[in-house]
Amino acid sequence: MSAATETIVKRLVVLATAAGLGSAIAFLLVACGGTSAPSRNASAPPWRALPAAPIRIDGPTTSVWTGRQLILYGRRVVTRLDSRGAPYVVKSVDAAESYDPASKTWTRLSPPAGPGYQPTYHAVWTGKEMLVFGAFHSVAYDPQRNSWRTLRKSVGGGLVVWTGREAIGWGGGCCGDAWGNGLAYDPATDTYRTLSSSPLAPSQDPVGAWTGHELVLFSSGFNPASGKPYPASLVRAAAYNPATDTWRRIERAPTAGGAAAWDGHELLVVGAGTGAHSAFAYDPAKNSWRRLAPLPFELPTAAAFWTGHRLLVWGGTEATRGLAYDPRADRWSMLPRAPLRGSGQALVWTGTKLVVANGVHGAAFTPRA
Repeated sequence: MSAATETIVKRLVVLATAAGLGSAIAFLLVACGGTSAPSRNASAPPWRALPAAPIRIDGPTTSVWTGRQLILYGRRVVTRLDSRGAPYVVKSVDAAESYDPASKTWTRLSPPAGPGYQPTYHAVWTGKEMLVFGAFHSVAYDPQRNSWRTLRKSVGGGLVVWTGREAIGWGGGCCGDAWGNGLAYDPATDTYRTLSSSPLAPSQDPVGAWTGHELVLFSSGFNPASGKPYPASLVRAAAYNPATDTWRRIERAPTAGGAAAWDGHELLVVGAGTGAHSAFAYDPAKNSWRRLAPLPFELPTAAAFWTGHRLLVWGGTEATRGLAYDPRADRWSMLPRAPLRGSGQALVWTGTKLVVANGVHGAAFTPRA
């Protein structure tokens, strides 16, 4: 490794762990630059802790980066001990907080009260507001005014993207249900519209990303109710154009699953297939796939972020492991293992840093209907 390359490698920066009352909120920030992939050798800089957050936020969680601050949103579980000293849930409420890295300060936020149970959240940043879509309760937060408003409904629980004008959601479901429809929400007019009928097979967890022109989506094609594939008439891959409200069928992915990120030319899909080792790139202009180097270890339930030079992937069974992919060399490198107590559920890409947050410790979380 040359001196110049080694200097670039040393730009990996990580901030982590703020603990409280048997819980932890930990953050991993990885600064990326140059063309070299992160390394796990001795040159990696030390971990640094953020100030303690004002409240514990338990799962499920979601987050956005506003350009100035991180906003974390999720559930706060209040527990007590029974006569045998075992914890039980008293209540579960929506909670939120923000972190300003410039001043290194946290601010506790006060979102509107939600229902007693929320299975998932999806959030997008519009440039003005954080839109949070839950299965039973959705809200919008304006950090400039420190004001909240309740949205009339969600756009879906499968995949949600921001197009620059609308939040578009498609798919979702629970247990034996899978949805094959979508909604779009325009915050400027506070209006919703139903997407045109999709040729895709319904999916609880579709894989996809916004390309700047289309929402490219991939469905596993698996019916959770029957345990069998959907009919071949329902395709496994399609692209949606919101300008024309139309779908087009595209080449199906080589294998199902994974996480996706758009690099400006191709959709990179990682953690797919049996063992969550596979990685592929889809070129919409050519409607074709190419295989990338396989991941060095299993990385299910991953999240993927394009930095402008490389792909960062975070996830794993315990969500404490990360990888960097160098597309020029077609090579993966491990990021240093994060000192997280539990799974890193909330992630954002700031433009220079990857932020991973968690806080699910010291309590038995039993959601109430």
